[in-house]
This record gives sequence, structure tokens and C-alpha cells, in this order.
Amino acid sequence: MTHRQPFLHDLNVLLAAPMQAWSGHDGQLRRQGAQGIYCADTRVIDEAVLLVTGEEPEAIGSGRTRGGVSSFEALVRTVGGEGSDPLVRLTRTRTVTTGAVSEEILLSSDLAHDVTAVVELVLGNDFSPLEAVKSGAAPHPVRPEERDGAWHAAAGGVTSVITAVGAAVTPEAHRLRLRWEVTVPARGTAAAGWSVRAADSEAPVVAAPGKAPAEMRVRADDRRLALLAGQAMADLGGLRMATAQAPEDVFLAAGAPWFFTLFGRDSLIAARMLLPVDPALAAGTLRTLAARQGAQNDVETAEQPGKILHEVRRGELRFPEGSSHEGLALPPVYFGTVDATLLWVSLLHDAWKWGMPAVEVEGLLGNLDRALEWLKHWADADGDGFLEYIDETGHGLANQGWKDSGDSIRWNDGSLATGPIALAEVQGYAYQAAVNAAEILDAFGRPGGDEWRDYATDLAGKFRASFWCADHLGPYPAIALDVDKRAVDGVASNMGHLLGTGILNAEETEVVVRRLMHPSMFSGFGIRTLDTGNAGYWPLRYHAGSVWSHDTAVILQGMASAGHPAEAAQLAAALLDAAEGFGYRLPELFSGDTAEQGGPLPYPASCRPQAWAAASVVPVMLATLDLKPQGSDGLPLSSASSPTPFGAMRVEGLRSGKTRFSVEVDAGGKVTVLPA
Repeated sequence: MTHRQPFLHDLNVLLAAPMQAWSGHDGQLRRQGAQGIYCADTRVIDEAVLLVTGEEPEAIGSGRTRGGVSSFEALVRTVGGEGSDPLVRLTRTRTVTTGAVSEEILLSSDLAHDVTAVVELVLGNDFSPLEAVKSGAAPHPVRPEERDGAWHAAAGGVTSVITAVGAAVTPEAHRLRLRWEVTVPARGTAAAGWSVRAADSEAPVVAAPGKAPAEMRVRADDRRLALLAGQAMADLGGLRMATAQAPEDVFLAAGAPWFFTLFGRDSLIAARMLLPVDPALAAGTLRTLAARQGAQNDVETAEQPGKILHEVRRGELRFPEGSSHEGLALPPVYFGTVDATLLWVSLLHDAWKWGMPAVEVEGLLGNLDRALEWLKHWADADGDGFLEYIDETGHGLANQGWKDSGDSIRWNDGSLATGPIALAEVQGYAYQAAVNAAEILDAFGRPGGDEWRDYATDLAGKFRASFWCADHLGPYPAIALDVDKRAVDGVASNMGHLLGTGILNAEETEVVVRRLMHPSMFSGFGIRTLDTGNAGYWPLRYHAGSVWSHDTAVILQGMASAGHPAEAAQLAAALLDAAEGFGYRLPELFSGDTAEQGGPLPYPASCRPQAWAAASVVPVMLATLDLKPQGSDGLPLSSASSPTPFGAMRVEGLRSGKTRFSVEVDAGGKVTVLPA
């Protein structure tokens, strides 16, 4: 039997970790695809279809989804007569909070007389694990039981409790039929409501306590920027998580619904982007991952001493036969990532620069030492001087960089490279991590700084000798080296992650910037993951033609830090243009189509929201400002003088350590940093 991964692009989503609610834009949760209510990695409700006097209300619109609340508007023509004007309407308001989803069903009438309506809600109890939903497999229905006026269901450590005040409840196998008979007074209203509370006693991560810090506030001549920032901050608030062992250490889940948990790479990159907004998030992410740092060599989990993990789940992640992920089976704690350890080191450095207290940095220096030991003794398995990876189990991730799909590393003829694979960007991450580590070691009076600076210099020379290739447009860094140490000549966005790491000299940086901005790579809305001239290019291929929001944001950050603010500004404007077409929520990824081709299309299975896509709003806004943190002792500095792509603007709610500040940019590009 063939199973298909469900699409998400046309669904409404509400979330407040660890809860999610996915429905149609009419508010109905139908028993199809990914629709339903989830607690962590388990769907607990797969159906919530509303009827009024035997028929579905006729949807006419939905309110803006923000802060865990969304409303859905419909007309009811089964009560009150059949006049031409719709005088009875229904508003369904759904609220998602930590541990619960509730709905208010409000009937409003402008009729001159009372009307009686029968409101019914069909609820389906389904305890499908996330991998079953993602694979399109059959549901896992569970029969609820009534106790003390509520309906309880449980399976494998997950529990749900459904309450519906005033409803007559009829059990139907795994379904419940809730029924209210309400009288709507003349020109009045009547309401009903229900809720489901859910918990997972075996979930490795929990909701972060409290609310997100005060939100960043944005004003700009281009008013779209404020809409993008507002949506991003709301989305990031719903992704905040922690562990039960250290609830004070907050991190971001990677994305909903498929990756609603701790991911080393994703959580680190998102936290790094958000340093000027929420520096405490970086500290929480660093400590959470440090507490789970690898301690032994285990082929099955890909754990190695000093390594930072890839992901954490409540149990083994195994996909059924017939699914697109068939054969993939990951343990609950999986270390199959080649770059998270390097990103951890650089986040520690950048968090220190943005004001992380010295005592907190000192508390992680032992973890830094172990991360560097991994880089020295484990990351280069064959001793050729480069970091590489290969899955030795046969059922783990075939690719272990950020492009971790099995078909992402391609030669220019479209064929797939054979591993072990040494990715270009990972060498840049390693260079930067070594230099960053050396600075920390020196500052805290620890040995090894010179050794790591020498390592970086040697790596840059080896990279220059082995990774560069050329085509009809000139030289460029290959996407990777393959098993035979050949430069895999696919032209890909990976080279953009080298910008700002220091591994490229000024001339090489210029070449990479020029190549990325060529029309074969720049769609007008972002940087494509793969060049249009590659035989494997397709605008809706996951890692081989699509545009990833965070990928472009990382690249524009690198361009700005490497002295190319004009190109960075062009990419920032491009992402804002893309966001406008997606309701100002930057998608995880979208098609590589140009404006002439109709503009970007949604990638239908893309996570919404997604941490590093939402966090990309910060590098987009600050792309041309050249903010330089000054530790915990003062306001950041800026020497920028070029206009922003958004006109004059003001950004409030920024922080460096405990220092709060705002940034103003005038129409000419003059930047002023002000204390809050």
C-alpha cells in the first residue's frame, strides 16, 4: 500500500507548545491528512466537524490567527427562515494554550423572533504517532470513556480529557457526538463550548514556563516589515519549549507539525539569529544541548564523545512500509548531524559577545573543550583534514548537513554523490568555530587558542586547494567532496554559508557573492538551493531547487558581514516580497519560481511555523545596519551608512545582555543606537 505525506499549505494552524491544532480555513477539522489536534508527537483528535440543525454552516471567512487564537465565521441558513439576507451567523473561536484546546461556538441573530437551533459536534479520538500521520498511514482510534462528566482516553503515556458543558454526549465507537439545543433570542446571541486537555508523560520536552519576553516592535516606511515581524514574533512564541529537568532553559522547537521538538542544528541557528532580540534564548539552547552532549561512541545513535545531538523524540521514529520515508528509523536521541557541534561553539561565542554573563560562559567551558575534542578526534574520520559524514547503520539519515534529504547532494548532471560526504559549508563552520573557540579560550585564560587558529589556517588552505571548480560562468566552491575526494560540481546555495565564516579571502568572497546573485541562483525572492542549470533542478524539489527562507537569511547575513551590504539588502527585500505572498509568515521553504513564472508557490508539506524561518526576520531587518555587540558593557555600535531596503525605520525591544536598546535608521541610511 502506498502512503502519501499530507500537505499543509492550505491549513489553518494554531500552536502553543506542546499543543497544535490544524484545520481547514472554515474551522472544520476533518478526518483527512494532517488535520487534528496534537499533544507533542501524538494526534489526540482527528475530527471536529460542526453541524447546525443537520448541516454544516457555510463558511464566509476566518479571522487573523495570532497568539494562539483564531476565529472562523459562517452563515447559518437552516434556522430562522430563508430570506435573502443572512441574519444568523456563527463564530467559532478556537484557542490553543499549553495543555489544552478550547472552542467557543457563538450563534448571533438579527431576527425579530427567537429561534431554536441544534448544534452538533462530531469528535474523533485518534492517538496516531506523528510518523504515522506524516506517512499518511491509517489512524489509531481510541474509544473514550466517561468519568465524572468528562470523556477520557489514553494510550502509551498520552492522555486526553474532553469536556463540553451543557452538551448531551453520545459515544459512537471512537467518536463522540456532542449535542446542544440552544435558543437564540431575538437580536441576541447564544453560546456553546467544549475543550480537550492533553498531556504526554513520556514527552522529552515540555512547554516553556511563562511568556516570551517583550516583543520586538517595528516601524518602517515599508509597512510590510512590521507585519512580517509581528507574525514572526507570534510564531516564535508558540515554539518555545524546555525540558522538565531544566524548565528555565528555553529553546525553540524546530517547527510544526513534524519537528515540534529539540533539534540541535535548527534550535542553534534560530537562537543565533535572535541574539539581538532574546539573548537568553541562546543561553537556554546552549545549556540544554550541553546537558545532552555525547559521551561515548555508539554507531546506532551516531553518538560520539563531545558531539552535539541532532534531535530528541519520545521514542524510536520509524516510518511504515510504503511511505516516502520507508526504511528510515531513528533512535529517540539521535546524533546524526555533522554541523551542530560547530554551530554550538559559534553560538557560545556570539552569545558571549552579545552579553552572556561571564559566569554562564565559564559554566560551559568544559563542554567547549569536549566539543573541540570531537572536532579534533572524531569529525575527520579518514584523516584528510576535512569533516565528513556517513550513515553506518543503513537506516539513519543518509545526509547529515542541513540539506538532510537523501537526494540533496548532486553533481551538475543531476546524479547523486556517494559518501562519505564532506560538505563545503561544514568546512566553513569548522573554520569559524576554531577561530571563535580560540578567542574564548584566550579571554578566559585557557590554553589552546594558538592551536585552533593554526587549525583554521590549515583548513582554509586545504579547502582552497580541494573544493574549487569551474564552469562556463567561472570558478565557484563545489557543494561537497565525495568518497573519492572529488569536488562534487553541483552549483548550490551551500557556498553561501561560507560567507562571513572567514574561510574565504576577499577575492573568493566576491566570486561567491556574484555567483549567488546570478539569475540561475537568485529567483528574485531568495537563493535557490540548486542552480537552474543542474539536471536535477526542479523548483519544488525539497533541497534541489526550492528556496529556503533561513538559507537566504544566513547568506544575506554572511554577505553583510563580509562587506557586501548592497547584495544583502537585495536579498532582504526579496524575502519580504516572498513573505507578502504567504500572509507575512515566511515559509520553511517555497518554490524557486521567478516573478515571470508567477512568483513563488508554497511547498505543500512545509512546516508552518518553523523556527529558523520565523527567526529570519531579524537578519532581514538588520541586514544593512552592521550592528557590533559590545559584550555586557554597553550599546552595540554601528558604522553603517547605506539606506535600508525598507526606507526609514525604527526597531524597539532589542537587547544586548541586560542592556535594552532601540535602533533608528533615517532615509539616508544613518543608524542611531539608542538606550531603551
